[in-house]
Amino acid sequence: MSTREAIRTQHIQSTGGGGRQVVWTLLASAVAGLSAYYTAFSRRPTHGVTSLPTSYALCAEDSKIFTVDAARPTVDCMVVNKHSIVATGSLSEIQAYWDGYQNELIRKFYGNGPSAKKPLTVYNAPSGSIVVPGLADAHAHILQYGFKTQLRLDGARTLSELLNRLEDYVRSHPLDPDTWLEAMGWDQTRWTDSNGTFPTAADLASRPSLASIPIALHRVDVHALWLSPRAIALTKAHLNGSFPDAVPGGEIIRDSATGEPNGIFVDAAMSLVPVPKWSEWQMREYADRAIKDLLAVGLTSVHDAATSLEEFDIFRQMEDENELPIRVYAMADSDRITPEQRKDIEIYDPSPTAHVRMRSVKLFTDGALGSWGAALLAPYSDKPETHGIMRMSEVELSSLVREWWDKGWNINVHAIGDRANKAVLDALSSVAEVQGGLGSVAEKRPRIEHAQIMRQEDLQRSGELGVLTSVQPTHATSDMWYAETRLGPERIKGAYAYQTLLKHSRHGGLPVGSDFPVESINPLLGFYAAVARLDIEGKSPHGEDGWFPSERLTRAQALKGMTLDAAYASLAEDTLGSLVPGKRADFVVLDRNIMDEGKPFSEILETKVKATVIDGKVAFGGI
Repeated sequence: MSTREAIRTQHIQSTGGGGRQVVWTLLASAVAGLSAYYTAFSRRPTHGVTSLPTSYALCAEDSKIFTVDAARPTVDCMVVNKHSIVATGSLSEIQAYWDGYQNELIRKFYGNGPSAKKPLTVYNAPSGSIVVPGLADAHAHILQYGFKTQLRLDGARTLSELLNRLEDYVRSHPLDPDTWLEAMGWDQTRWTDSNGTFPTAADLASRPSLASIPIALHRVDVHALWLSPRAIALTKAHLNGSFPDAVPGGEIIRDSATGEPNGIFVDAAMSLVPVPKWSEWQMREYADRAIKDLLAVGLTSVHDAATSLEEFDIFRQMEDENELPIRVYAMADSDRITPEQRKDIEIYDPSPTAHVRMRSVKLFTDGALGSWGAALLAPYSDKPETHGIMRMSEVELSSLVREWWDKGWNINVHAIGDRANKAVLDALSSVAEVQGGLGSVAEKRPRIEHAQIMRQEDLQRSGELGVLTSVQPTHATSDMWYAETRLGPERIKGAYAYQTLLKHSRHGGLPVGSDFPVESINPLLGFYAAVARLDIEGKSPHGEDGWFPSERLTRAQALKGMTLDAAYASLAEDTLGSLVPGKRADFVVLDRNIMDEGKPFSEILETKVKATVIDGKVAFGGI
């Protein structure tokens, strides 16, 4: 075995050195026919380097490059050539690798002349920092994040504060009576001046500057729309003067006295509202805003969980213009695909390393817990008149799953309530019967997006079927203050059960995301929520040990969930998700060690991204 091959295949132990903040340059020389290296020191600090050469090495003190590779979890250094990692190990062993690599080159192309050898620049990560694989968000909404940044509603802690924000926005952005004001982020469960029930159109009309404007405000989970009186009137006119008595897969909340819509439209009923579609330039602006913020928090890949064909075209355009640094794994939004488009749509997957791919489809079964829309097998504990909303029947879901499966698409299904999760597993069990067993399902890597509330037997069944459960830990810490009120003391035991889902996983993985902009875009908040199960103030309904602490993930499990497991869920684990030779050089430098189980959880919240590197090039910050 050659030196180069040995470095690729064996675990290389740390040699300890390499803590100085300098750039090392390794120079090749020949002595008595043998290749050797000597090290020259440059006093230029590594800190803040934003332009990297085609080939270089990066080292971190005390083996603080966390590879997410079971065979070699940490290494001292790694070598990048062009867009890929080509070697990992100790400083002396990457020197040996580079020497062997250069010897091969000069033997093939330069007549074996030692003067043709090129030096290797070696950067040291700043002292105290660590290097991890590029972070991935396994479930998010890119353009919706950019849209949300225009007018932030999620920070409001009272209804009055939210109305003040709207008035301030209208004052600084004057609107005529036919121009819609659209925003998202309200959450009635967080308002201290409310009893947790939905707001109404009358609340918006209570402020004179808002009364005559068509306003459509998406709830934080995007499963309910809050309309002003003017917006209700425009919707009624759009529907030829009357509202339907019932909406399959949704609900129009009505005033108990008059029977008229009170301003809240839930799930499928939201599609009745004629909010203007985003223009191409708006979508591009939202995407640009989002990507800037994504890079700043260390995200190199995002699974866009419900991409319209128009949004997909924006991503393709950005890639063609070399303006899309991140990798977007798009899930086609089944709700926004017409029957004609469904006949003609084709998978777009040029390669696992492409910056735009679309080979999966996103289906929807139910709503969200916060808006009482998650479909439950038994009534809500705090609202016994409802079981939630199934956006399609079990028979329709099974048929739709089979249709997309037969087209060759990967299936990703939104399911939050226990009825919805059971329906997805039943549909996939039917596929297994036709396809010839559980293994045939597991090979296609179907996903349940959210997998929030499940019966104990379905937690196990998901693993037996080989279904990937794609979870969002910040949902647990956002919902924990009211989830048991909604579900009761028994059902809650099968909710947000991340360690249990991982234990039962057929693949040994748990893809982790955030669902931004429903939650924060910062993946380190998701990491914190996964390992601590506390809010950012260090609190939970169960105290400082965390909410149902037995369901906490270890730090290694959480990092794997947002790197290698996310790559596996997008069929890219051979090229992304860990720092090993042959994979793309997507990595992040963090200013402190979040992987130390002995450190307080609160330190995770203080962590800063020093650099985000994609395809070997700095996309944010500097090394």
